[in-house]
Amino acid sequence: MKRILFFLFAVLFVSACTKNDESAVYFTDQITPEGFAKVYEKISNELEGKVGVKVHFGEEGNTYYVKPDLYKNIVLDCNGTFIETNVLYKSPRQQTESHIALAKSHGFTYAPIDILDATGEIQIENIEGCQHYNKFYFGKNLDNYNSFLIISHFKGHGSSGFGGAIKNISMGFATPKGKLAMHRNNFPVCERSRCTDCDSCVLECPANAITSNPFSIDVEKCTGCGKCIDVCPNDALRYPKDKQDVQTVFCERLVEYAKAILNRHEKMVYINVLVDISTSCDCSRNPGKPFVPNIGILASTDIVAIEKASHDLVAKIHGCKDPFLEAVKTSGLRQIEYAFEVGMGNKNYRLINLDTDETTIVRTE
Repeated sequence: MKRILFFLFAVLFVSACTKNDESAVYFTDQITPEGFAKVYEKISNELEGKVGVKVHFGEEGNTYYVKPDLYKNIVLDCNGTFIETNVLYKSPRQQTESHIALAKSHGFTYAPIDILDATGEIQIENIEGCQHYNKFYFGKNLDNYNSFLIISHFKGHGSSGFGGAIKNISMGFATPKGKLAMHRNNFPVCERSRCTDCDSCVLECPANAITSNPFSIDVEKCTGCGKCIDVCPNDALRYPKDKQDVQTVFCERLVEYAKAILNRHEKMVYINVLVDISTSCDCSRNPGKPFVPNIGILASTDIVAIEKASHDLVAKIHGCKDPFLEAVKTSGLRQIEYAFEVGMGNKNYRLINLDTDETTIVRTE
C-alpha cells in the first residue's frame, strides 16, 4: 500500500512540475495607465524595501521613449526612484547635472532621480558561466536599492537587433567604462559604391569619430554604438564581413553584464512596453518610423521569458521568424538563447492575456 501511495505521489509530483515549468508572462494591449496597473498588480508583490525604477529618459530630440505619465501611478505606488547611468558618448546624458535636467524636461518629475554612477562605480568579478568578462563595472549607487522595477521600451537596435529588458539593465546599469567594454571592437566599415557623401553618419555620430570625403572612422574615438549604420539612407555602412560574429559577441556581452547584475540583485521584475517599435533605440535623436503597429505591455519576473514573449509578438505581427533581422538587418535572437544558456531564465512561458483571461502556452524545446 505504501508503495502504491508513493507511486501515486510521484506521478502527481511529476505532473505538477510538467504543468508549471513555463514562466508566467502577463499581457494587455492597453498602453494606458490602466494597462500598466493591470500588469504591475501581477508582479508588484516581488518588490520590497527601497525600489529602483530603471527607465530610459530618452535622448535629446527623441520622441519614442515611453512617456512617464503612463506609469506614474505604479512608480508612486512602490515609492520608486528613477535610476539610470551616464552615457559614453557626447550628449546631455553624459554628465549627471545635464542628464537629470533632460530627464525632467521629458516629464520625469514626480519621483526622485538617481544617476547611479554619479558617485563612482563598483566592480563585480568572476561571474560563473561568462566567457567574455571576469570584471564588470556598474554605478556605485546600485547597491542602495533592495529591489528593482525594470521598465523597458522594446524596440530595434542597430548592434543588438532589439533592445529590451536585457539591454536595459546591462548597458543601463553599466558605467561608461562598462559600456565601452561591451561596445569595444564593434567598428563599422563603408561600402563606397553605395555612399553618396550625404554626411548623415557624420552628423549623427555621438563620438565625433567619423569624417567624410573620404569616409574614415577614428577607432580611438569610435564606441561601436552602430548609430551610423542606423541612419545611413543607402545601407552603405555595415559590420565587416570577416567579423560576422560581431553582433553575436555583442549580444553575449550584453547578456553577461545582465547576468552579473542578477547575481548581485535577484529582486527584479520586468515590464516591456511594445509601442513605437522603430528600428533604432531611444538613444537615437532620429530613430526612424515604427515598422509594426503598437502591440501592448508585458510583465514577468523572468527576464528570458519576457524577452522571448516580446520577440514572439513582434514576429507574429510582422509575419516572419526574425523581424529585427529583416527590419534592422541585425538579429537579436542570440540575446535570448545565450541568456537561457547561462541560466538567467526560461524560454518556455505562459502568455496570460489579462484582457480576455486567455492563456497561451509557448514551448520551444
